[in-house]
Amino acid sequence: MKHRRFFTAAAATIVIGAVVAGSSGCSAQSSDAGGKVTITLAGPNQWNSDPSSFGPAWEDLVARFEKAEPTITVKTTVLPLAEFKQTLATQLAAATAPELIFAQTSHTPEQVTALDDYLAKPNPYVTGNTKWLDVFNQDYFGRNATAGRNVANSYEFIPLNLYIFGLYYNKDAFAKAGVSAVPETLGDLITACGKLKSAGFTPLAYDNSWIAQNSTVKPIMSMLLTKYFNKLNAFGADGKPGTSTQISKKDFSKAILTGEISPQNTPEIAAGLELAKKVVDSCATPNWSGVSPTGAAFTGGQEFLGGTAAMSFGANFSANNLAGVSWKWGTMPFPTVTKADSSLSTGEPARLGATIGGTSYMIPSYIKGAKLDAAIKFLQFVSSPNGAQPWLDATGGIPSLTDAKPAPGLEGLTSGDWALSPSVPDPQFIPRALSGQAVYTGFLTGSKSVDNQLSDMAEQWNDAAKEFAKDGAWTEDWATK
Repeated sequence: MKHRRFFTAAAATIVIGAVVAGSSGCSAQSSDAGGKVTITLAGPNQWNSDPSSFGPAWEDLVARFEKAEPTITVKTTVLPLAEFKQTLATQLAAATAPELIFAQTSHTPEQVTALDDYLAKPNPYVTGNTKWLDVFNQDYFGRNATAGRNVANSYEFIPLNLYIFGLYYNKDAFAKAGVSAVPETLGDLITACGKLKSAGFTPLAYDNSWIAQNSTVKPIMSMLLTKYFNKLNAFGADGKPGTSTQISKKDFSKAILTGEISPQNTPEIAAGLELAKKVVDSCATPNWSGVSPTGAAFTGGQEFLGGTAAMSFGANFSANNLAGVSWKWGTMPFPTVTKADSSLSTGEPARLGATIGGTSYMIPSYIKGAKLDAAIKFLQFVSSPNGAQPWLDATGGIPSLTDAKPAPGLEGLTSGDWALSPSVPDPQFIPRALSGQAVYTGFLTGSKSVDNQLSDMAEQWNDAAKEFAKDGAWTEDWATK
């Protein structure tokens, strides 16, 4: 992937409070009475805490689509963070999920509609377009991007925007604690957390969620594993033997199933875990393991918004929730792991890069006929510059499209090294059964040893790699053993 200096919104810290479980099983193939078609989109609320709406910007987007397509009605089902994955996965298995579902739903390739043929044809909402795929930023979703395709090497979702997370901080709290500069290294962060504690603040709002743990472990592990890029790089973006600019699931799966890499034989894995625990011990909310995800826009529930915590993890679109606070805020990347922090440091600055794992939607494979056509049209409309730009501007979005512009602000997350994609992303291989679960809690609280955590990770990685190999129908010897 070529690296860009501007990026987008989507997917992590998600909001909500009430589930509409069992909502609208919509596998009907015909149009509604009078030739009109109603389709339903179901997913988590990433922009506010309203249990019934994604907010005015989303409603405006839907209204503009319905004006362009007067025979199509789009309904929205808002699902809560804690339940949306299981709710949609259960519905998908029972063929009762609606026409458009959030792409982070646990699934296998055959359960959703492959979009390759549609992407090879024009997007009717983009003047002069000959292939829908060409409207996207090819660094993230295109021929050379590994993340845009599933293990069967098919496109199965459309990214409405990009997502990048990072640290939000309370500038007033930093000033009161005598933290004069944004921490640039892990050591700087630990020192700052000590000062913030002494000043009466929770340094980092934290909870027992996968989002909080992933936000801590992922950047640390990615920095430490950069040295393995050449060793792991075995496949191109198309899944065929070759090389790519970023290590893919297939690269990692091969390394895991052949024993080239494992939690136990790769010292950077244990070192990354220990550094993550040091951050949590020094900075996180006391007794964070008893704090459940609340659906707030930031980790740690209301601590950061309430001004009692000085920092919190959030996505680019989380900024929408800060409109009413009385203090000044800013954004910053996760600090860099230096040689002073770990002898295994590569010296590479912390990198995350925007990803397509944000607001992305797919269509169940049993949706057919007029319903399928309507769902495709909606995805085409929201991935056209005219359709997407007003929504991106209003939600703090970073476009997945070539000809759209990122919303202003949040430069701390969308510029510099943090905005560049790591060559070796953290291989957090989680089997479907554990998808979305906080798998590091025992280790981070001290009730599980690092050896036990590494053993659990090895089992998880092996199970996930086998799942990917099966789902992708990979035929290599290492994948079929």
